Amino acid sequence: MEMIEGLIGRKLGMTETFLDNGIVEVVTAIKAGPCYVVQMKTTGTDGYEALQLGFEELKAQRVSKPIAGHFKSAGTRPLRVLREFGLLGGDIDDYNLGDVIKADIFKGGDIVDVYGKSKGKGFAGVMKRHGFSGQPDSHGGMSHRKPGSIGQHSWPSRVWKGQKMPGHMGDRKVSVQGLTVVKVDPENDILLIRGSVPGPNGSVVVLKHTTKRRN
Repeated sequence: MEMIEGLIGRKLGMTETFLDNGIVEVVTAIKAGPCYVVQMKTTGTDGYEALQLGFEELKAQRVSKPIAGHFKSAGTRPLRVLREFGLLGGDIDDYNLGDVIKADIFKGGDIVDVYGKSKGKGFAGVMKRHGFSGQPDSHGGMSHRKPGSIGQHSWPSRVWKGQKMPGHMGDRKVSVQGLTVVKVDPENDILLIRGSVPGPNGSVVVLKHTTKRRN
């Protein structure tokens, strides 16, 4: 079922693997699936075609009765994460409620986009948050890590929208595009992806076949 757009998974962490030519490659291991088809969106009913996939089984008492009924109609156990995925080809009728989608929809050499939530770092100053160089640490400087003046002259007499300031850092949606799948372990639903992906170890990530052309 290679025609589906992507999968849901959990980031396991970074490691190293040997390629066939003996070169060591730094990769991120991701537990991708198994995912279950929970709902089918059709053109006649919803105006578009898509599959709602569920990932990671959950205890029945952890979900409300309406959500439990949603899973019951699909013939699956309650699942922790739900996401919608489009189809890259084929027909939605090739799928059925309760179908299992596994990591074998990807293969070595595929280019994927990974979506996750970055690590939360709390309140941070401009040097850590935006990479400011800071102010003098000697010769009487008294504002070492402060951003300095944010004001303007008589025109425009205001602070520009989007001014880089101290504030909450991280804990936001991040996408990394154009990553390469190095290896696939279909028996254990493990993907090894070259480089790093957003989020802490154990966080939920979404993997999609890239729609952008790579040079």
